[in-house]
Amino acid sequence: MITVFGSTNLDQVGTVSRLPKPGETVAGGTFSMAAGGKGANQALAARRAGAEVRHFSAVGADAFAEMALELLKADGVDLSDLKISSGPTGIAMIFVDGHGENVIAVLPGANGTLTPADADKALAGLGDGAVLLLQQEIPQDATERALDLARAQNVTSILNTAPFLDSTKAIAPKAAILVANETEFGLLTGTGIDQLDAAMLEWSTRHDQTVIVTLGPDGAKAATRTGLIHVPAMQVKPVDTVGAGDTFCGYLAAGLDSGLDLEAAMKRAAVAASLACLKPGAQPAIPYAKDVVAALG
Repeated sequence: MITVFGSTNLDQVGTVSRLPKPGETVAGGTFSMAAGGKGANQALAARRAGAEVRHFSAVGADAFAEMALELLKADGVDLSDLKISSGPTGIAMIFVDGHGENVIAVLPGANGTLTPADADKALAGLGDGAVLLLQQEIPQDATERALDLARAQNVTSILNTAPFLDSTKAIAPKAAILVANETEFGLLTGTGIDQLDAAMLEWSTRHDQTVIVTLGPDGAKAATRTGLIHVPAMQVKPVDTVGAGDTFCGYLAAGLDSGLDLEAAMKRAAVAASLACLKPGAQPAIPYAKDVVAALG
């Protein structure tokens, strides 16, 4: 069983020929709305990977909430502990350019009402063998409390360092497994891509932690007590990369929860992330396990 303690949003997505510079207006092409939020995306990815998933989150008592939860409900994610807030459901405003690159602004809404007491509820009864998946789109004191409880209860915690915050460096060592992209890991350690391997090994040794860095089209690397692991991505022409990182995290958690070793779980997650780039949107683009298995050959 995987417990996801994190955000639920409704994504509002506009396509543009190129991403605007500060102060610039760029004419757009299309607009759509889709369920999103890093917590919800990762919960759906883990579920589509085949895991039993419980999503502990918060939404508003508004029309956007039903849209934000639609795919989670359809795929059988456990939402029985969902918190209903008097405020609005969280919103992510996304622009995607003709090359699939994106910029995102997140307005937290109900996600901002989650507290350390909610972390206590989310982790109640969890112990050996449980997997906890966390991001940073809810108040950081709630995330930190969840990490502390996971360590005390021998729960395997996976922290995705997105979006990167001023407080990320302080809480990152508390996770059993840390997942960052190249930019986030650079912010975490102050090192460049040319020093990546050494910095990952140093971080892993110093914090006694598995650290994974996702590398886009170059796949992903992990540093553990026994050395480095590198897994490739599929070579694809991306339509939209917005859900790739969340797909990786959800599939990674599901792979580990099912008993795969780290390298096998990462291979599966990297292929799933590549497939998620072939469709627009975050949740609608997350592939099912059968598609990942077929791509793996």
